[in-house]
Amino acid sequence: MVWSLALSSYLNDAPWEDGITKSELIDYAERTGAPSAVIENLQEIEYDEELFYSIEDIWEDIPTTDDEFGWKEDEN
Repeated sequence: MVWSLALSSYLNDAPWEDGITKSELIDYAERTGAPSAVIENLQEIEYDEELFYSIEDIWEDIPTTDDEFGWKEDEN
């Protein structure tokens, strides 16, 4: 499973609030026209019935700080 910020952005508006299963995420991705790479990544999730509440539940290493992006504040 290979995620990027661009791919994960297709799941930003998924109905995370009450939890969503793998099959519901795949359905959402298909209905909203997400690229095949997003659907393939979702199909690789091992847990069929587990509820996910955010992209972080799927992509644990998602960059969340400037340091993780490789940016430094003092660089112009």
